[in-house]
Amino acid sequence: MSKKLPKLLKKSAVSVKDSNIHGRGVFANQDIEKGDCILEYTGQRISWKKALARHPHDPQQPNHTFYFSLTNGKVIDGKVKGNDSKWINHSCAPNCIANELKDHKDRLRVFLFADKKIKLGDELFYDYSLEVEGKKTKTLKKDYRCFCGKNKCRGTMLSK
Repeated sequence: MSKKLPKLLKKSAVSVKDSNIHGRGVFANQDIEKGDCILEYTGQRISWKKALARHPHDPQQPNHTFYFSLTNGKVIDGKVKGNDSKWINHSCAPNCIANELKDHKDRLRVFLFADKKIKLGDELFYDYSLEVEGKKTKTLKKDYRCFCGKNKCRGTMLSK
């Protein structure tokens, strides 16, 4: 049985601007309460095989993608038909969490929720916890380095 999908905040609740962390970011245009559903991560749904064939989106930044991996083995490519959610940056101490939920057609969808109160003007973050095949070498961790600057920064966007 599918869960009832959450009610999203109004689109005007957030906006995309330049980020001090990395490139563009998503910022709160209002106070957001813990548990509020902020955005759905949208984009074209593709297989990993197709995602790898498209990779990299930008040869100058080969490790920068807008892919969101789903537990069913599919990928959401936020670069194609995506929304502002693709600009939410990674942090090792995030204020948002991404949750997969099934809709009435049993299709997996990803929603971003406030994991704590977010104040007007704050940038939104979630932990990417990227998965890669093979050993997490120093070089690989550096390729996926984190810029969050938090006290408990693990130095990489790769999963723990």
